[in-house]
Amino acid sequence: MTPEQLTELCARGFDGVVGLRYLEVSGDEVRAEWTVTPQLHQPAGIMHGGVLCSVVESVASIGGSAWFGSRGHVVGTNNNTDFLRATRSGTLAAHGHPIHRGRTQQLWQVDMTDESGRLVAQGKVRLANIENTAHLGQ
Repeated sequence: MTPEQLTELCARGFDGVVGLRYLEVSGDEVRAEWTVTPQLHQPAGIMHGGVLCSVVESVASIGGSAWFGSRGHVVGTNNNTDFLRATRSGTLAAHGHPIHRGRTQQLWQVDMTDESGRLVAQGKVRLANIENTAHLGQ
């Protein structure tokens, strides 16, 4: 699936609310971007931290899924995101890469930067590799 096709597919869900656009997708690296709008702000007029957590989850899950492939699905089991710089506007970039990929789990890191290349936030997501997916959500 191309990054454009993936962006269109994911736009039907929460990624569409955020406006996340995938630029590069593989099992080794994911790059995405989104534009900070007032709809993504918290009451103080800066981007809500939950947006950053969501982008970390999305980017890591997409990369983990690309790597795990037809063996099944991945699900997030932990998301730890550190907020380093407040953002009011502009385009932010997310770059995800694996730290560990094993038989039952993966750990991905996602760095998010502003238009000047400054680190805005950094997160890690632990993913469970699920081969038998029929029981998920039951």
